[in-house]
Amino acid sequence: MSIQPDNDGLFARLRRGFAVLGFLYLGAVILLAVPWFQSHILYMNALKLPWNAHFDAPERHGLAPGKTANIKIQTADNHTLGAWFILSDTIYHNLSFPPPPYAAELHISEAVAQRPTVLFFHGNAATRALSMRVRLYSGFTSRLNANVLAIDYRGFGDSPGTPTEDGLSLDARAAWDWLIAQGASPQDILIVGHSLGTAVASRLSVDLSEDGVKFKGTVLMSPFSSLYTLIDTYNIFGVFPVMLPINMIPRAAGNTSPICVQKLKVPILLLHAEDDWDISHTHSDALFDALLESYLPPVYSPPASQESWSTQQWNEYHAQLVTRRETRESLVTRTVIPDFGLMDQVGTLEGVQEVIRVTFFTPEA
Repeated sequence: MSIQPDNDGLFARLRRGFAVLGFLYLGAVILLAVPWFQSHILYMNALKLPWNAHFDAPERHGLAPGKTANIKIQTADNHTLGAWFILSDTIYHNLSFPPPPYAAELHISEAVAQRPTVLFFHGNAATRALSMRVRLYSGFTSRLNANVLAIDYRGFGDSPGTPTEDGLSLDARAAWDWLIAQGASPQDILIVGHSLGTAVASRLSVDLSEDGVKFKGTVLMSPFSSLYTLIDTYNIFGVFPVMLPINMIPRAAGNTSPICVQKLKVPILLLHAEDDWDISHTHSDALFDALLESYLPPVYSPPASQESWSTQQWNEYHAQLVTRRETRESLVTRTVIPDFGLMDQVGTLEGVQEVIRVTFFTPEA
């Protein structure tokens, strides 16, 4: 006697499973209509990774002993930010080893006077002590031979408060002002943002540019052109567009302004991995096109519909397109670095750090 598989029972269990997943997903989308949940999904600041971080002992997270100062920065609206100031290798190597306690704190003014400084703004979730971010600092202090100031925004790490777009902007400006107060020259400061931090970095850069401040430049790693387009293109494992319905919820995507790179008046570098599953590299393509637009000749179309265009109008329109394409080709130099990417960790790669060095740092700087 043969036993037939119970296909009906299997299909019933599958239907129930998909129904449960559907209800859970619908419930999550409904929760996102609540501003409190929107904020936590956007910033993920409750994920204070690594757990039990030792901000006052950076050596426990992989940095050299005495190389990092654990500091506090006061914002204009009286928030206190936790931050690390990390000495460049040149300054650190001039210290006796092992360096005395608080060596980094004692050499901050010397460091910003003698070496450039990277002002770094991290992405959402976790803290400045996250291992991937520590690898970034190590690369910047060695390959770029620059100091690094890395802050935790309000609500992140050991910085109390609740993150908001305007609040993070105040945090960024406070970090900038702190560097200037230590004696840093604006021309020696490179502003670097990653993921969510690209919105923070670009807003600070635009504000400084509009104030007439000339600084070294801006680097945006894995940027997004706007939160709306980020939600449209966000896919789990690069396949499932689970966040797409959120754009239908009022205010759910209204918490961050679009990145306005075209307002910047300093050198800017966009870095993006083609295999980034979280933030598609098409965002950097859109930002690059926005940067380039003001340098390209416009294309004017006759007012009538295309069906009524004369041969001369078609020829003039085509000539404008050719001129625009040729101008773009003359302005853009494309360099392909094969097999580089590593998804959202693009900034940790030595090849990428070398691009930053060549772009912004002369052999003497």
